[in-house]
Amino acid sequence: MPDKPKDNYPTIFISSTDPDLPSWFTNEYPKYANFHQMDSGGNGLLFSCFDNNLGRTVAIKRLPDDLANDKHERRRLLREARVTAQLQHPNTVPVYEIGKDDQGRLFFAMKKIQGENLFRILSRIARKDDPTIQAFSLDRMLGIVIQACNALAYAHAHGVIHRDVKPENIMIGRFGQTILMDWGVAKVWGIPDEETEDEGPGTPVFERLTVTGKRPGTPLYMSPEQVSGAKHVDERTDIFSMGVVLYELLALREPFRGRNVQETFHNILNSSPEPPSSIGQHFDVPKRLDEICGKAMAKKPVNRYQSIQGMIDDIRSVRNQALGQ
Repeated sequence: MPDKPKDNYPTIFISSTDPDLPSWFTNEYPKYANFHQMDSGGNGLLFSCFDNNLGRTVAIKRLPDDLANDKHERRRLLREARVTAQLQHPNTVPVYEIGKDDQGRLFFAMKKIQGENLFRILSRIARKDDPTIQAFSLDRMLGIVIQACNALAYAHAHGVIHRDVKPENIMIGRFGQTILMDWGVAKVWGIPDEETEDEGPGTPVFERLTVTGKRPGTPLYMSPEQVSGAKHVDERTDIFSMGVVLYELLALREPFRGRNVQETFHNILNSSPEPPSSIGQHFDVPKRLDEICGKAMAKKPVNRYQSIQGMIDDIRSVRNQALGQ
C-alpha cells in the first residue's frame, strides 16, 4: 500500500485544513435569515436558512454553545468545512463559505440536501414498508454504494481518509443523488495520531471511544485497526467500513453487532459473519456479493481490496451480470 497519495492529484494537507481563522477575517453574517434547526450533525448543530444575497436556501453548521470555544471541536469543524470544500466531487456536498456568526461562533454554509440518509431507508425496509422496498431495488442500492465509493476514491486520491463511513453519513437526495457526508473526523495528510494526542498511552479503547471527540469512527463500522488503536490507518480502513455498509443493506443487520460495545469490538477483531445471501430476505443476493463483502471486511488490511476502485469494479461487474451485459 503506498504511503502517500498519487502524485498526479493535488494533496490535501493538515496545514490547509486545521489553522484557525486569521484575525483579519470578516464576512457578512446578517445576509442569512429565517433559521430553522435541522437534525444534529455529529457534535454540530445544523440549520436551514435563507441567503438574501443569492436568493437561495442553504444549510449552516456550527458548534453548540457549550462547545463553541472548545479548541478540539473548533479544529474539527474547521477541518470538516475545509476538507469538504476541497473535495469538489459530485458525491460530496458543496461548501459555500466559512466564517463567524453575530456572536463570534464558527460556522460554515453549504448546499442544503433535500433527502434522507441510508439508515432511515434501511429501517423502513426492515419494517417491510412496501413503497420503500419498491423504490429501492438491489440494483439501485448497489448504485448508491458505488456513488459513495466514488466519493471515497476521490478523497483517497487527495490524501483524505473519511474514518466514519456508515449509513447515517450517506445521504440520498430527493432527485437520486448520493452524498457522502460528515468529514469531521477525516484524516488528512500530515495529521498527527489523533487517537493518542489528547490522552496518555495505554488508554483502554472503550474509554477512548466514550470521550467526546477523542476517537473517530462509530463502533459498528470500525475497522480492526481502529478498534485495536493502531497508530497508522490508511484507505483500507474506509474499505472495511464500506464493506460493513454493503453487508448491512444486503442482510438488514450489522455483521459485528454485539450485546455491548466490548462484544462488538471482539466480533470485529475475531468473528466472521454469515454470508448475507444466507440471511437476507428482501433481496436475492448473488454469491459474488458475499465474496465482495468478505474481501472488503478482511481482518488484515493486506487481505482487503487495496483500493476502493477495486471494490467499485467488482460491484459494477455484479450489476452488469444481472443485466446480462
